[in-house]
Amino acid sequence: MDKVFQALSSAPRRAILDIVRDRPGSSVGHVCKFFDVSRIAVMKHLNVLEEAGLLISEKQGRTRRLYFNSAPIQMIHERWTSEYSALWAGHLTEFKRQVEAKQGT
Repeated sequence: MDKVFQALSSAPRRAILDIVRDRPGSSVGHVCKFFDVSRIAVMKHLNVLEEAGLLISEKQGRTRRLYFNSAPIQMIHERWTSEYSALWAGHLTEFKRQVEAKQGT
């Protein structure tokens, strides 16, 4: 999870994910067109995203195709929402019970 949070902490990396999400199979060259930095700088961002599991790259000849993998983000979402939803649902149920008990007296 730390690698996913680290990868998402960077605005350029989030922009890369948006680009690839909107155009699955984007080439590295296509992604580089959106940034005013060197190809090497973009490649460093791509590597961080791949290490976090957010990007999947596929080599096709000399072209590297990029695909967005939402599974790591979904796993984080489920972990946090499931755990805390259950916690707060329990608190709200207890609160409701207390309010109804006071109204009944």
